Amino acid sequence: MTISLEQRVHRNLTPSQLYEHAVRRREGVVTASGPFAAITSPHTGRSPNDKFIVQEPGSSDHIWWGKVNQPISAAHYERLKTDVQAHLQGQELFVRDVYAGADATYRLPIRFITPNAWHALFVYNMFLRPADGDLARFKPGFQVLHAPELHADPAVHGTKSGTFIVINLAERTILIGGTRYAGELKKSIFSILNYFLPKQGVLSMHCSANVGSPGSPGSPPAADCALFFGLSGTGKTTLSADPERRLIGDDEHGWSDQGIFNFEGGCYAKVIRLSRDGEPEIYATTKMFGTVLENVDVDPQTGAIDLNSQRITENTRASYPIHYIPNHVPEGMAGHPRHVIFLTCDAFGVMPPIAKLTPQQAMYHFLSGYTAKVAGTERGVTEPKETFSACFGAPFLPLRPSVYAEMLGDRIGRHGVQCWLVSTGWSGGPYSVGQRMKLAHTRTMIRAALAGELDRVPTRRDPVFGVEVPQQVGGVPDQLLDARRTWTDPAAYDQQAHKLAALFRKNFDQFADDVPAAVREAGPKA
Repeated sequence: MTISLEQRVHRNLTPSQLYEHAVRRREGVVTASGPFAAITSPHTGRSPNDKFIVQEPGSSDHIWWGKVNQPISAAHYERLKTDVQAHLQGQELFVRDVYAGADATYRLPIRFITPNAWHALFVYNMFLRPADGDLARFKPGFQVLHAPELHADPAVHGTKSGTFIVINLAERTILIGGTRYAGELKKSIFSILNYFLPKQGVLSMHCSANVGSPGSPGSPPAADCALFFGLSGTGKTTLSADPERRLIGDDEHGWSDQGIFNFEGGCYAKVIRLSRDGEPEIYATTKMFGTVLENVDVDPQTGAIDLNSQRITENTRASYPIHYIPNHVPEGMAGHPRHVIFLTCDAFGVMPPIAKLTPQQAMYHFLSGYTAKVAGTERGVTEPKETFSACFGAPFLPLRPSVYAEMLGDRIGRHGVQCWLVSTGWSGGPYSVGQRMKLAHTRTMIRAALAGELDRVPTRRDPVFGVEVPQQVGGVPDQLLDARRTWTDPAAYDQQAHKLAALFRKNFDQFADDVPAAVREAGPKA
């Protein structure tokens, strides 16, 4: 985009400067504890039905077209881009230059152009911040034109509504408008990395990652890297921010021939009902200058925040630089993982809280991506509902899921990775009947798995899901490890378990022709 000389354009401002502009422009408020708070209503979650990829010769044959990747014509894109540029042309603008990818070999330079100071601060927090010397010679490899107050006309622009997230892979441009929700800025970049990196031999993943702390008595070696796959609300951010381990990143990573690297320079954590006791590292960021609080309830008189309030949305968020987590890995990189953990928020309440997977079962559950969509993460979702999201991130996959699954399976085999299935959902009954799994218990089970303690305990094979379930985990009640025993009515459990198993197998039919027979048969038995 060409910016006129008459415009007020602010390039790569500091957080303090962005605070000043955001307050001057009345984009939100500075809270009593220090963060900047903004409201994005009416959009308080992502709009997956409003994301499009431009049909063009260079990429069309590679795209996984369908509900996830909806096509839009080059002509519609050009008309929309012209209108976005005209909309931005007369406005005060904030330009932010950042990197995506901690590994310099695969790093993508990106330029964001937005009319809002607080969105520029969000981008500053979420991505990797170039040094001053790098900014002087920065050349963007992708640009994002952000027009949150501009609404598309479906009849003119070929969209479904006034909201639009349009990716042009050939022109290396993203258009975002009709929504103030900052998560669209973050996830649009993840989508393009999921297109380009596999072509360079890098597995792109929707996962958090941490690594063992060196030198701690009784701790695993520092090379003990672990990946946590899961959709929003399953616990990726919370469980990876473990004071006993070092955080590499909370949401998006690449796995190259050298190891793991973070795509981002910050975290985007859900903060609804966040507690100092349960998640002390993340809770502390809600008291720090520079953090952006999104849709968090703020007292207009005192500036105090209420993390328990869902008055605006269930999907309240905090965006903060990763160095706000004390035990982070500054370089954002580590070696090959020893453990992969698939997190699922099981709304049926029938899956074991932790189970060991064979490589074939790992491939099956990776392609299945079962969880419950948690209220507020997407528009229109008001309570948990079962869903299957391929590779635990289907909304962000431009290529066929089998591309990512084959890459994961290859890496699991080459590096001898142990895989686990962990349910952070309900126990003792389904949603509204049972109780959500206690965070403390989940932490204890995962720590035991990563420390190798569960390699030495007896297991039982779950008759429905076919996975090996540890029979004892120190600090966790034995009964909790057997999901069926937590129900007062075992017959009701059986009915729910077989219902979920049938849903698994029905969903997996779409991948049956893309995987070996051993993977097809590694799922639950209906």
